[in-house]
Amino acid sequence: MFVDQVKVYVKGGDGGNGMVAFRREKYVPKGGPAGGDGGKGGDVIFEVDEGLRTLMDFRYKKHFKAPKGENGMSKNQHGKNAEPLVVKVPPGTVVIDDDTKEVIADLTEHGQRSVIAKGGRGGRGNTRFASPTNPAPEICEKGEPGEERYVTLELKLLADVGLVGFPSVGKSTLLSVVSSAKPKIAAYHFTTIVPNLGVVETEDGRSFVMADLPGLIEGAHQGVGLGHQFLRHIERTRVIVHVIDMSAMEGRDPYEDYLTINEELKQYNLRLTERPQIVVANKMDMPNAAENLSQFKRKLQDKNVSIFPISAVTRQGIRELLFAIADLLEKTPEFPLYFDETETSAPNRVVYTLKDEKPSFTISRDSDGAFILSGEKVEKLFKMTDFSRDESVRRFARQLRKMGVDDALRERGAKDGDTVRLLEFEFEFIE
Repeated sequence: MFVDQVKVYVKGGDGGNGMVAFRREKYVPKGGPAGGDGGKGGDVIFEVDEGLRTLMDFRYKKHFKAPKGENGMSKNQHGKNAEPLVVKVPPGTVVIDDDTKEVIADLTEHGQRSVIAKGGRGGRGNTRFASPTNPAPEICEKGEPGEERYVTLELKLLADVGLVGFPSVGKSTLLSVVSSAKPKIAAYHFTTIVPNLGVVETEDGRSFVMADLPGLIEGAHQGVGLGHQFLRHIERTRVIVHVIDMSAMEGRDPYEDYLTINEELKQYNLRLTERPQIVVANKMDMPNAAENLSQFKRKLQDKNVSIFPISAVTRQGIRELLFAIADLLEKTPEFPLYFDETETSAPNRVVYTLKDEKPSFTISRDSDGAFILSGEKVEKLFKMTDFSRDESVRRFARQLRKMGVDDALRERGAKDGDTVRLLEFEFEFIE
């Protein structure tokens, strides 16, 4: 089964907890703190493996959690850092954050790696908190939670040339003739339900990868037929080969077919119109094909469009077509899949982009009158606090006061004894 889009959950490993310990050794009075730091949690890394062709493996395993860092130990021993979790993906995989729709990584080359979810840092042991005013602290941190997110993986095939056209115009037959690929070929629409790849080699030794995509019909960009599902694979191609049935044996006008398919490409992604296009007039061995071709050329006003009459069955015109495609590939640059707005051709020009910083915390009211405290920073502080130790609790209260939580609660009308909720826990507001 060809799978080219999946949604998975990834989570970096939590950091190891720091430790509260003291040096207890004979003849060493007042040994002092000796609690070690926790180890770093493992990252979730996606790595390209050229041996993979689809995202099939992700249909059966959709949760990827990296291991946790080791806890700190006594005698100032640092916990072991966790090994990263390396997940293999096929070349051409695009990783998109499911919430923000931001492109995290575009993985195209064998061995290319990208960190998708970072592991948390290890919590600090009590040795880190020693100071002249507090030489024997009983404070330690829990490990930082690892980054977690849902991501969408989209596979966009790495092909130099893409074959597009209506169903049953001869795309699969053409691919089977010019390469060793063996796509399914039959006399009915949508015989090709998954993209097929083939390596084509010309007589002068040049080679390129050709992709045969399922047939397009009117409305494909809106999800009609199979087109919308596989149109994404055209985005990486450098040259589009538009195959048209010149025999008109299904009653359609070849020129109308040409306009319809180009409009679908334009509606799906306007940048596809930048790709150079070669028109292949197929089935020239059929009656009326030559007459239809002359009418097609008469209606087509654009003199820059290259038209190659061929017959995939009799192999008429195949040699000239392959040479033309290879020549066009040599002078066609690769098109960037995603346009970076910070890129500029102006020399010595610096572009600064401002990122919206999330607030440290937000306060809202629940239906029962309790104050709800939330926010990425304050929740991370809470998770890294060891509430089994009084000193850690007092430190957490100082951190909240320094962030301005106390003042913000007073502004919202909090009074002595009111309930404040943070995650699943409740606190009492005390003046």
